[in-house]
Amino acid sequence: MAKEWTLLVLCGILGSGLSKNPSWFENISTNLFKSPGDILIGGLFPINELTSELSKRVKPDDIECNSVSTFGLSLALVMKFSVDEINSIEELLPGITLGFESYDSCMQPAVVMRPVLQLLTKESTGELDITCNYTDYKTRVIAIIGPSNSELVPVIGKLIGFFLMPLISYGATSDMFSDKDTFPSFMRTVPSDRWQVAAMVQLLKEFGWNWVSVVGSDDEYGQQGQQQFSSMANEESICVAYQGLIPIYSNPEPMIKEILNRIVDAKVGVVVVFSLPKPARDFFIEVIKRNITAVWVASTGWSLNDGVSNLPGINRIGTVLAFADITRPLDLFTPYIRELFKKMEETQIPQEPDTETSPLDNPCPSCSSLSQANVSMVEVKLVQWSAFSVYTATYCVAYALHDLLGCNATHCALNPKTDKVYPWQLLKKLQKVSVDLEGVNFQFDKEGNPNFGYDVMQWIFNDTTVRFDGIGYFYKNLTIDEGDIKWHTKNGKVPMSTCSSDCGIGQVRRVKGFHSCCFDCIDCKEGTFLNNTDDIQCRSCPNGQWSTLRSTSCVYPIYTYLAWSNHESIGLILGGILVLALHVLVGAVFFMHRGTPLVKTAGGPLSGLALLSLVGECISLVLFLGQPGDVMCRLQQPLSAFFPTVALSVILTVSLQIVCVTEFPEKSPDHLENLRGRGSWFVILGCCGLQAGLCGWYAREGPSLTQYVASLQVNYVQTFLRCPVEPMLNFGLMLGFNVLLALMSFMSTFMALKPPGQYNLARDITISTLIYCVMWVMFIPIYTSLNDKEKSIAQVGVSLLSNMGLVAAYFFPKCHLLIKHPELNTDDHFRTFLEGVPPTPPEES
Repeated sequence: MAKEWTLLVLCGILGSGLSKNPSWFENISTNLFKSPGDILIGGLFPINELTSELSKRVKPDDIECNSVSTFGLSLALVMKFSVDEINSIEELLPGITLGFESYDSCMQPAVVMRPVLQLLTKESTGELDITCNYTDYKTRVIAIIGPSNSELVPVIGKLIGFFLMPLISYGATSDMFSDKDTFPSFMRTVPSDRWQVAAMVQLLKEFGWNWVSVVGSDDEYGQQGQQQFSSMANEESICVAYQGLIPIYSNPEPMIKEILNRIVDAKVGVVVVFSLPKPARDFFIEVIKRNITAVWVASTGWSLNDGVSNLPGINRIGTVLAFADITRPLDLFTPYIRELFKKMEETQIPQEPDTETSPLDNPCPSCSSLSQANVSMVEVKLVQWSAFSVYTATYCVAYALHDLLGCNATHCALNPKTDKVYPWQLLKKLQKVSVDLEGVNFQFDKEGNPNFGYDVMQWIFNDTTVRFDGIGYFYKNLTIDEGDIKWHTKNGKVPMSTCSSDCGIGQVRRVKGFHSCCFDCIDCKEGTFLNNTDDIQCRSCPNGQWSTLRSTSCVYPIYTYLAWSNHESIGLILGGILVLALHVLVGAVFFMHRGTPLVKTAGGPLSGLALLSLVGECISLVLFLGQPGDVMCRLQQPLSAFFPTVALSVILTVSLQIVCVTEFPEKSPDHLENLRGRGSWFVILGCCGLQAGLCGWYAREGPSLTQYVASLQVNYVQTFLRCPVEPMLNFGLMLGFNVLLALMSFMSTFMALKPPGQYNLARDITISTLIYCVMWVMFIPIYTSLNDKEKSIAQVGVSLLSNMGLVAAYFFPKCHLLIKHPELNTDDHFRTFLEGVPPTPPEES
């Protein structure tokens, strides 16, 4: 029993330890906007929104900001949370308490000046001294966190920069503040718009969009963003069809209608919106009314704003690709706010309705009624996303103070209560600070910008809500997963946005119409190139070089050939192997039946010579494959012409024997044996000798490959290099001689009578030589109409087919008889050709 109780107690202790808030939560002050400390930092937050019309302002104080902005209030609470957490870390500023004062900026230059002057007053007083030297002037706060947008920095940045007081913005992104001559003390924890513009341009290039519109809010943020985007887009050949600004100090509706009219007229499919949240909301209200669909590229100013994403009908506007500052979640922030509001709820004191409080003392009088029911305001996606920037800015000040005060884990060398510590001293430390927060290392560069970039998001529209899905990130270069993007197009493909096809590489632009971004593209022709994209005409290539269509440079030619791995080469090799296999089979059959009447009639040993020559022809065709060389080219055509000569001369000797038997029957018995013996060899050697002479003449007269290449006129970048077939007369004579041999055999046998009851040897010769003649006669017109590569393939192909024709028509019938009808392989069946007995014509009935 005791063990069970012990286990229950341990579980209770562990469970309570896991769910209990940090001990420093017990000391949370309910004052939302001020906290005393040994050293103070200031905060500028858009706690309220403007409720009066600036155009009707007569007196300096004719400005009312009476509508609480839960977003700005939440960011102010992030700084309070950060300061309280810093004070709970004893090792960071040991023995020193960090305090803060937060003020409302109302996002209005006329409002923000008052708290800024308050923050610049002399320490512990409400006076702003006018002195000749401000080096030893100790201001009320040592640094300022804020403001939230770029519109306010030009108003206060130079003034604060005079004191060299650190001004660390968590939302001002305009790149003009990177100029340290003008804004020497400005720093920020969000990237500069220069990076955002670079990211946007890379995004447009990623999808090939070169015809876009740019819309911005008519303030510092929108104007600078629009200007930078247009400049950088122009450098990257992205055409800005139209750019417009949404008014923020007057009724925006007429201008928004004009902007949308121009966007529709320009027929752009991509619109970059560089705006603050309220102008963006006004803009998209009209977009929804007009049912305009496009790709909207959202800047960080409104990309995650609920006021825009929750508009009714927002899911019909198309695709929204948004950029958001890289952030990390603050796990303790929401529990902290819950505990804070719980304490406020418990200590609420009723106030008189007519009580008037200065905005400097209490920028949010109605905030005293906050309770746990209001915790949801800090759980909004935009607040959670932006909180890290405020958190980082506050911690950078704390870590810089740690270095400035010479602190270690137990004490600090300097004490702000007794030692003078100035903002300009802190600025030097901030410029070198390095902080690790939530797994992120944070540093400022020499321009006061952070060392990280953006998350790229897509708005995913559900029935009534919008979800923000990450699709990539940007830091110096864009990384994006295109497969995760769900486009609004019907086919789900990337939408197009071009005025006219953007000029590609090697094209000269010829502007047309009223838009400088609409143009015709004139291709640089072959042999010319575009040296510079700004050139108005193409240049000719120098001698020995050439270019293809639309080139930017000329190159020395590249020569290709029938490589062994080419599909054509593989096909020819397989064809050659098939033909060789048939030769081997035929040779084996003839060898097995050597000495029989059929083999004797077919030429006896000479038939073997014919087969070997046909094998040699197949093998010699490999000279057409692979990289050509001088020796290879010398042998290529002569060998491919000589080997068929041997086979055809053998067939010619058999044809002559048939002529002797059929045309000179009375003399054939006496001369047939001589004709079959020495006479055959005389014919074969004579034909081969004559062909050898033609081949030698061809090789002697023709140029080498090296000479041939040197003599070529370069009008190509890449061409097929084949061995030179020159002179054509000699080439024609070599091939023509073989055709002549086949034709002679054909003429000798096509009218020969078939011996009754005997094998028709003349038929085999007639058909085989006819096939050979027809193929090579057809080859002539075909050959002349082909390019060099096709000529080589055609010649090899016809050589293989003609070779196959000779084998199939001359040898296959004999093999068929030897295998299927061996009983016919007798002397009687071949008597006419063996003995010279003339055939007897069939009797007429």
